[in-house]
Amino acid sequence: MQPLARFVTSRPWLVLALWLALVLVCAPLAARAPAQLSADPGSLTHSESATVIELLKDRFGEGDTNTVLLLTQSEGKPDSPAFQTAYTTLLDGLRSVPGVGKVTPYSEQVGYPAVSPDGRLTLSLAQIPLRIPGTAALKRLRAYLDTWQTGAGKNAPFRVRVTGGQAIANDFTTYAESDTKRSEFAALPLTAIVLLLVFGALVATGLPLLMSVLSITVAMAGLYGLTQLTVISTFAQSVITLLGLGAGIDYALLMVNRFREELQRPLQPGGAQGAAYRTVLTAGRSVAFSGLTVAVAMAALIIPPLAFVRGMGFGGVLVVLLTVLVSITALPACFVLLGERVNSPRLLKLTWSQNARASEAWTAFARKVIARPWLGLVGCTVLLLALAAPALDLKTGYAGAFGLTAGVDSRDALRQVQALGAGGLLSNFEVVFDLKEQTYGPQSRDMLRRVSTELQALPGVQTVISPFLTASALRGGGSSLDSLGQLATLTRRSISADRHHLRLTIIPARYLRADQIDAYETRLRAVLDTAGVAYLVGGAPVGEREFTRAITSATPLAVGIVFGVTFLLFLVAFRSIVLPLKSILMNSLTVGAAYGVVVLVVQKGFLAGPLGIPDDVGVLDSSLPLLLFAVLFGLSMDYEIFLLSRVQEEHLRGASNDEAIVLAVGRTARIITSAAAIMFIVFCAFIVGRVVVNKSIGLGLAVAVLLDATLVRLILVPSFLKLAGKWNWWLPKWLDRLLPHVDIEH
Repeated sequence: MQPLARFVTSRPWLVLALWLALVLVCAPLAARAPAQLSADPGSLTHSESATVIELLKDRFGEGDTNTVLLLTQSEGKPDSPAFQTAYTTLLDGLRSVPGVGKVTPYSEQVGYPAVSPDGRLTLSLAQIPLRIPGTAALKRLRAYLDTWQTGAGKNAPFRVRVTGGQAIANDFTTYAESDTKRSEFAALPLTAIVLLLVFGALVATGLPLLMSVLSITVAMAGLYGLTQLTVISTFAQSVITLLGLGAGIDYALLMVNRFREELQRPLQPGGAQGAAYRTVLTAGRSVAFSGLTVAVAMAALIIPPLAFVRGMGFGGVLVVLLTVLVSITALPACFVLLGERVNSPRLLKLTWSQNARASEAWTAFARKVIARPWLGLVGCTVLLLALAAPALDLKTGYAGAFGLTAGVDSRDALRQVQALGAGGLLSNFEVVFDLKEQTYGPQSRDMLRRVSTELQALPGVQTVISPFLTASALRGGGSSLDSLGQLATLTRRSISADRHHLRLTIIPARYLRADQIDAYETRLRAVLDTAGVAYLVGGAPVGEREFTRAITSATPLAVGIVFGVTFLLFLVAFRSIVLPLKSILMNSLTVGAAYGVVVLVVQKGFLAGPLGIPDDVGVLDSSLPLLLFAVLFGLSMDYEIFLLSRVQEEHLRGASNDEAIVLAVGRTARIITSAAAIMFIVFCAFIVGRVVVNKSIGLGLAVAVLLDATLVRLILVPSFLKLAGKWNWWLPKWLDRLLPHVDIEH
């Protein structure tokens, strides 16, 4: 650390010039990054659902299996001449949009209602490609509809709304980006007010904000580079903003506070340069160590075999490392050039928040806590466990349109599709039978008919699309077209060209929420197992379930690795067996309490309304538990390091266990609560938005930081340290000789 400290403080102009050049290069790339992000979770390689998609493409000639639902809403009947003329023109133009494949009018729909009883709602379908090509095709489709409805179709007797899996995913991307920008603009001025209360000076207030913007800009440019190599989640932008603002301001707050403290020390050589040099060696070490623990926690997201989740992990690790680098290079360079001007212009002077000495109030509070340690330990633990209790009922999955708030067009249109009775179109299951060496004949036809009939009889099944559809199902679109022609089309759809594969499409009676998929699929497979033929089941619900299970199965390994690496880092830093275990346990309590509150609000709907969260979400997004764990565990360790490093410092100076605890709380409580207030503001800003995942992340982090900076760090930890006494610093001598020595101060 000494060579770095010497370099950045002796060549401040060079350091800042390098950062300025980097930002100028990165800014244009950062601006392009949001448009390259995706809300499509993708699929697992060689998974059952992915195999079904390939079979439909190769054996049945269906390359475009991504369905867009077009809902027309009118005041009159669809059989009026004015409606038919405008409707025909609309569909003809739609077929010419690049990327749009087959377009099916409402009159040709089979197996489900495509016209409402009063005739005011009609449902048409358009097929587009999957993944990235589908995103582009949908944008062109929507652009065509917007142009048509304001131009040629301005006087049409109906309006068109769009929904479907791709429309929902695109809206996720659009609103996640706008929500993040809105959160940034809302959080920055409020954060500036808190910093002004802490520092009282305008320059000192601006430095943490400037460093955060710097690290976020470079990280977003890095994210743009990653999008050229793999699929990156829309929510990676939220992660970068959350960590860049939260951790970035925290680290800068610590560095600025230490620099101002060093400037006030008498008889210290070197002036501003010397103060900046000592700041890097003390607070800089603490920042580097804290950043390393946060980066390790964020790396947990890289473990699941899903590019969508790994993108968030890469983004998190990237922004944390850049935040640390900015804090220990660009910020000290600014210190050298500013010197005493860091304290100007002085706008506020509040003794309780701006005094560099130990807080008398927090010192007195700490003495009261350690006077009754069992009360603090048991009371806080019981409260945190009570808050965590709802997490025992945690359910995860893909929320789909329910992951957006009311007012988003794709969500509102889906509601109308559900009212029409065709909501199951977004939850259809594709079944492919493999006849192996046999070809389609009387025996396999009887099997297919029997299985279709049994599936159709299951509760919750709207239609089983097969060559054996009934006459009433064939009239689903309300038309009187030639039934023989439709049956011929269904036969070609259900039997592969080589006659070795058969296909059924099962449309549920309603849109299936993530927590309803497993039970529904189990009933389907119980019937399919009786076919006596090998089969695969695919479709959106199966892909969503596979995605969820991939994350869930990888979570124990990810958590275990984070726990193990954190234990080793703390073992080296604090030379204790007990303190790392205590830190992991208490951070886990904080994470559990945050889980419990998020489940209570988002999944169960308690107080969801006042927070603008729909009460029908029913599940947490599949990636949310691991994402929350990574961010919460990492950021909680910041406060743990701030407190324990001061306790260790006082202990090494010869203070008794009790006195070391009291002095540490008195010195760190002000900076911990100030940093927590800033993080709380940043996280609360994310609760205001239209994407439920962002709102859930903001809620969980806000609750966690509130609990962690108050109950955990200022009551629970001091109580434990008091009761543990000399065991806090127990380390076998043989292990002490093996461990490297690392000093952490702030």
